[in-house]
Amino acid sequence: MNKKTRPAYMGVLLGVALIGLGVAYEKLWCDPRELLQEAADAQGLHRLSRDGVTVEFEAKAMDGGELREGSFANVRFKVSDQNSGLPLSGMAPGAWLDPAQSAPAGDRDSSCKARVALFLKSSIGARPLLDLNSYFLLVLNKDPSLTVIDPTVSVGGVTSTLARIDLPGRPMDWAATVDDKQVFVSIPERGQVAVIDTETFRRVATLEAGAMPLRVALQPDQRRLWVGNNSDDPAMGGVTVIDVPSRSTLKTFATGSGHHEIAFSSDSRFAFVSNRDGGTLSVIDIAEMRLVKTIEVGPHPLSVAYSALSQAVYVADGEEGTVRVIDAHSHQLRHTVKAEQGLGPMRFSSDGRYGMVLNTLENQALVIDASTDKLIHRIPVAAEPYQLTFTKGYAYVRGLASPKVSMINLSSLGDGREPIVQGFEAGPAAPRQAGDLPLAQGLSVARDDNSVFVVNPVDNTTYFYAEGMNAPMSGYNNRGHQARAAIVIDRSLRELAPGVYGSTVKMPAAGKFDVAFLLNQPQIIHCFSTDIAAVPGASRHKGAHAEFIGNEQPALQHNPFVARVRILGDDGQPRLGLQDLSLRYFLAPSSLPRSLPLIEVGEGVYQASLQLTEPGAWYLHVQSPSLGRKFAEENYTSLRVLPAAAPTASQGNARSVR
Repeated sequence: MNKKTRPAYMGVLLGVALIGLGVAYEKLWCDPRELLQEAADAQGLHRLSRDGVTVEFEAKAMDGGELREGSFANVRFKVSDQNSGLPLSGMAPGAWLDPAQSAPAGDRDSSCKARVALFLKSSIGARPLLDLNSYFLLVLNKDPSLTVIDPTVSVGGVTSTLARIDLPGRPMDWAATVDDKQVFVSIPERGQVAVIDTETFRRVATLEAGAMPLRVALQPDQRRLWVGNNSDDPAMGGVTVIDVPSRSTLKTFATGSGHHEIAFSSDSRFAFVSNRDGGTLSVIDIAEMRLVKTIEVGPHPLSVAYSALSQAVYVADGEEGTVRVIDAHSHQLRHTVKAEQGLGPMRFSSDGRYGMVLNTLENQALVIDASTDKLIHRIPVAAEPYQLTFTKGYAYVRGLASPKVSMINLSSLGDGREPIVQGFEAGPAAPRQAGDLPLAQGLSVARDDNSVFVVNPVDNTTYFYAEGMNAPMSGYNNRGHQARAAIVIDRSLRELAPGVYGSTVKMPAAGKFDVAFLLNQPQIIHCFSTDIAAVPGASRHKGAHAEFIGNEQPALQHNPFVARVRILGDDGQPRLGLQDLSLRYFLAPSSLPRSLPLIEVGEGVYQASLQLTEPGAWYLHVQSPSLGRKFAEENYTSLRVLPAAAPTASQGNARSVR
């Protein structure tokens, strides 16, 4: 399933589900008379039937063996009608994996619901070990780095910056695989392409990519990465082809000097490379890895685009003001669309029907109907249009000389019709004022295909706009860096087959885990179980870790509460004499965090007295500069605080994560 046709924002959907559940935990307890039917076979397949729906859960190691820590596994949920057995598509389930919690048999479902409610709050202390619904913003910076932002998490109104990825040089362009597992970033000054693993958000390889690599593009089957080499030397200018699975260079084609844009036939048979200085289009047979034809396409070709509908390649020439239509199979000129000087970027809608080419001089978006190769519209858009992207319903056009983003309603297009154009402002200033803009787009389609993220490089903010709104709904500041572009890294469950939702994930540490599952309609919350085996011979303790003591029961608002934690070393023995331990705690989702020193009381146990002034879910992080950042990120717990008048007999929810 294409990632741009997946259900709407999971965060919004799950927020609706939370409202249905009720924010107060007392409303989350299920009726003990509710009948549950769950079974498990020897292969680890779990089944739950309730409210006319059957959910089957399965986690299998990719290598066919047992689930082991650090290995990759396929997690699958099959959702079907309980009576007919027919698959239920478009259900948009949510799922989380977290260490199993002990609970009385009758309270397991209640505990599961309480935990799901915490996860839905999307706050820093309430995060599961693995979130199968998450998405992240990967921001391309002006300096040699990328920033990872979690848009669903904030504390005190400050966006959560998850990570910073260092690069060997300043980035220019990037391309993500369809499954969002890898991102390839061009580094012109180093002649390299950096490979980013989005499972860990780390740079895992740096590949040689020829002279001045700028544009990067993945062919449709994802097997090869094509890199445009913008050398002034015709012998070094062209494209470098990199094999994605082996991360090795296959071949370099010298097609000419100048800038190169790259397009592909939908079957990954041919690559089409424009050569700006030479005024030509190079046609390369991908299977045979050979240059089969060079076609004259005008004095200054600026863009190349492919339409699956017309099976043709379209080359826009800025100096001549024409768009040449070339048959993708015969490589013969089919038609020439005549327009005006100033033509630049060109793209097609996802169905291949409408091609849009921007005219920077005329401040227009020209629309070509691929079914007739006829120019049917000249649409006024934001000043100096330079970037273009499509959702299923709209074309978004970004202006270089204006903060405005123009939206063209695709359903209003057609010969003889009047296009509907709307717009919104993404930030206070025109992108031109920032200078030093890369090739990478500041427009990125969100995972629901009904919204976009727009980077304003002037105020260093990425704006989120949902279709139907008058203005962006929110903005994410890139603190400490200067944002230039952003893409969405989607980790949510995908519908792999009718009614089958899944993802490939890396298994965390060994142990017993709960896999919490949420369905919105009908509303089903249930925790399946799975075991992850240890790697033979591996140490059980990879570093110091914290064990929280005495927070299994809820606390009362305004009552004294002493947080106690035991610090154990990598040998399992208590760590004594730590002088820099502190406890950072806050009320979810947005209170300002407070910090207190942890005082040693003996046998590796440290404590601090907390002021819990409000009811709700409080989150506690243990920090220590001497034990490192990872220790601070991984050692936290949650504590439920009841209103002062509430009975203390209510069962609470607490969790401890190493």
